[in-house]
Amino acid sequence: MICTFFGHRDSPSQLIPLIKETIIDLVENKGVNEFYVGNQGRFDKMVYRALRDVKRLYPDISYKVALAYMPKTKDNDDVIDYNDTVFLDSLEEVPARFAIDKRNRLLVDMADIVVVYVTYPGNADKFMRLAKRKGKQIINLAIKNKSEA
Repeated sequence: MICTFFGHRDSPSQLIPLIKETIIDLVENKGVNEFYVGNQGRFDKMVYRALRDVKRLYPDISYKVALAYMPKTKDNDDVIDYNDTVFLDSLEEVPARFAIDKRNRLLVDMADIVVVYVTYPGNADKFMRLAKRKGKQIINLAIKNKSEA
């Protein structure tokens, strides 16, 4: 099974334990063995770090950072190992300003389960709603976070 992630770029760093817990639950109880995440904001970076950590516990899972476009320069704040990235073929001809949207639509189509952190309208919300319309299983960490607080 395949899982992808969408969340606000300003998501709180306190989510890291919940992200790891959710990934472990997906591996152990839902049979998820393939994960994809973007690279645009804090949420994506937290998910990437969590996937990297969980991979040490479950070496049979795979994860990739799905790039919307090829980066022009390396960001000094960048935590991503570019060996962990993938550039989806159908993005080659997409203009950069539409690439993130197109990449996210492709990720929704690929996924069986979509994990989100959505607390307000925006792009994360947009792709959560798209995933719902397409019948994907949704896990909203914002709801889990509130119930555990």
